Formats: sequence, structure tokens, C-alpha cells
Amino acid sequence: MAETPTPPDEAERLRDLDELGALEAPLEPDFDAVATLAAHICRTPVALVNLLDGERQHFRGRAGTTWTCADRSSGYCQYTIFGRELLEIPDTLADPRYRENAVAQGEPYVRYYAGMPLVSGRGHALGTVCVVDHRPRRLTAEQRETLGILAGSVVTMLELHRRARGAGRTGIARPPGLERLKDRFLASINHELRTPMTSIRSALQLLREGGLDEDTERRFLLVMERNNERLLGLLDELLLVTSLNAGTAAFSPRRVDLAETVRRAVDDVADGARHRRHSLRVHARSGVAVRADAERLRLALRHVLDNAVKFTPPGGAIDVAVTADPRPAVEVRDTGIGIRPEDLDHVLEDFYRAPETEERAIGGTGLGLAIADKILRLHGGEVRVGSEPGRGTRVRLVLPAFTGPGPDRASSPDSSGQGSSGPDASSRAPSRAPSSSAPSGPEGSGRDSSGPDVSRRAGDGGEAATGIR
Repeated sequence: MAETPTPPDEAERLRDLDELGALEAPLEPDFDAVATLAAHICRTPVALVNLLDGERQHFRGRAGTTWTCADRSSGYCQYTIFGRELLEIPDTLADPRYRENAVAQGEPYVRYYAGMPLVSGRGHALGTVCVVDHRPRRLTAEQRETLGILAGSVVTMLELHRRARGAGRTGIARPPGLERLKDRFLASINHELRTPMTSIRSALQLLREGGLDEDTERRFLLVMERNNERLLGLLDELLLVTSLNAGTAAFSPRRVDLAETVRRAVDDVADGARHRRHSLRVHARSGVAVRADAERLRLALRHVLDNAVKFTPPGGAIDVAVTADPRPAVEVRDTGIGIRPEDLDHVLEDFYRAPETEERAIGGTGLGLAIADKILRLHGGEVRVGSEPGRGTRVRLVLPAFTGPGPDRASSPDSSGQGSSGPDASSRAPSRAPSSSAPSGPEGSGRDSSGPDVSRRAGDGGEAATGIR
């Protein structure tokens, strides 16, 4: 019989479990739904969402059983958190490492086990999503993938619960500004969290009721996966703003080609702009070198561009320009709904959402411009916002020029190394084909016309065209 293993990070693992409030989090209905889906997809009679502390197993989600807890040495989840990867035992009685375990020799007579570890954002295995059966079997590749998706969903729920719990603590008196920030956070996150969670729960309920064909089940799984990605994105955004506020965000500046970084950020939002039938034009003057963390800067630009896409009514125009003098800068202009004067002083604050945003039911956390501003300040730059209600908004990101020694040509994001957040820097570079001259944005161009200029138009559902004039 295999010895009961202790993970090398046991002390840190238990601390993470405690700080998450995982054993007290009121998430049983959600965890029960996860267990039900795991049992349904894996075709097993029993499934569990199991969290392990120093001595016991806590079955926080259950399907096909009324078990609530067990000694840590009972069963096989102890081995899963030690190995930190999927553990599948096709036949417990045929495997000398596991056949002497009490759950195989007596009640509940487990002959099959598969467990996926719940690995927290800090890298500790807190427990498992596991399935068991009374007969030998094996999972399919699709079933293994599903267990991984479900395990990720459980970890996301726990991480978001920790965030909400931390924001709701009221043990000490707080300055009025901090209280307002907390209220904004709770109002924003409540909606952004509830929407994908409701979608996931509805899909789980329909799958639990059964009677669906395989294609329909697969579609519901895709819905769950897409909403899980949305939750993970929300969590990443919260973690990033926390690290930026604390001054602990990773930052690796070097010589960067500003035009190339802009093109990549525009590629990130091109599908969204095309979906809303926006014209998206880029005037990217080459040869503008800045001192920047390419992926952090790309993320800041993407947040600004996302706002332009989101707050511009369908069929609008978004113009992006790179200028060199007097300091390197990127300017994003749109023909969107604009920002009222009384709101302009607050748009760079964490979680700030203007009343008009709520009235129009435009989604978001109120963190986009705040994150962009923090990233620019990390670079020694700044964000300037100008707007006129009903006519559009202008956001200008000003950066320090690169003045240190280095190669003649600025480094593109491909060679800068990927930061701790943001998309893969190796994403597809834009194709190049001739295009016509792009008109200026709603408030005039104010752009340097010298040097090569790249223009891209995403609209009318057609192919995005790029070219060098």
C-alpha cells in the first residue's frame, strides 16, 4: 500500500486554504452543481468537490452520496494533491499501490478513481474534483478535459469569494473615500460575477436534468468554458489592479517599437470592432522608440481600445495615432457617447462607472482606464482624457522616449519577452495590403503626417486591410 504522502508545500497550502476561507465559503450549491456535472459527463455514480486540510477531507460538493467528510488518509485524493496532476486509477484492486486502502477493501468499495487537483493562484493544491465508480473503467480524453475545466471553475469561485469577503470586512473605521471605493467594487463585481455564474448554473441545471443529446451537451460545456474564461479574466484584472496599487506588479522595461505594440493591441480588439461595424484606423508612425514593458503597454492600450469599441454605437469610427513629438504618445479617438464633464475627473479611479454607463446597461468593472493609468505611471508616463458628450472621447497615452544605449532598431513585442499578464506576444502579425487614406477622428487629426503610416479598417464585416503608404 502506498504511504500517505505530504506535499512539500503543506504549510503554505494550509495557509492558502485558510486565507481563501475555502472551508467556510457559502458555495455548496455551486459545488454540488459542479459535482453533478462531473458525475454526468464522466458517467460515474459518485463525484465530489473535496478540500483537504491537515487532518480531514471536506466534501463541499457532492453528487450520488451523502458523505460530508472523511479522514485524510482514507481514499485517494491525498495522492492527487501530492502529485498535482490528474490521477486516474482504472482498477484499485489491480494496483498494488492502492488496493489496500480502506475505501477499496470495504464500504464504499471504490474500484475506480479519477481526481483533478484544485490548484490555487498561488500554486498550491487545495483539494480535488474527483469521480469514483464501483467497477473498473477509464476516462475519455474529453472527460479528462472536462474535469480540468470544472476544477478551474471551483478555484475561480474560491478566489472571487476571497476578494468579495476581503472587500466586505468592516472591522475598522475607514476613510469615506475607501468606503466609496468598496461600494463601487461590490456593485461592479456583483454584476460582472453574477452574469457568468448564472449562465454556468443554468447550464449545469439543464445537464443535471438529462435527456440532452451529445451535441447539445457539448454546446453547454462550451458555454461553461467561455463563462469560466470570463471569470478568470475578471480575477486576473482584480489581481493586476491589486499588484499595481501595491507596487508589486512585474515590470521589465526595454527599448520597444511603439508602432508595433500599437498594431498588436489593435489586432486584439479588431474582431470586436468588426462585430460592431466600426471603422478602426491606425496611423502608426514607425521608428518611435520608447522605454516600456511591451506586454504591460499592450494591455494598457487594449483597455483603452476596448472602451472605445464598447462605448461607441455600432457603425462608429475609432482612430489610433502614434506621434513622436514632443514626447512619444498614442492617441485613441472615437465617435462614442462621450463622457460628461462632471465624470471626467473620476474616470481614472478604480471601479468608477458613470451613471450613463449604468443607464445604458453597458457591462464592465470600471477598471479599464484605471489600469491603463497605473501602467502608464509605472512607465513614467501619463493618461490624458478629453471628451464631449454625444461626440466622442480622446484618450492620449504619453510615454518616455528611449534614451539609453541599445540597438539601432526598437525591439518589437516578439523579442521583448512576455510579461506576467496580457496575451501571448507571439500572436499573428498583421497582413499587409494596400489601403486607402484614412480620415481623421471626430475632433480633427492633430497628427504628424511625416513618415510611413499604416492604416487598418475593420468594418462592414469584411477583411481587415493594412498597408504602408
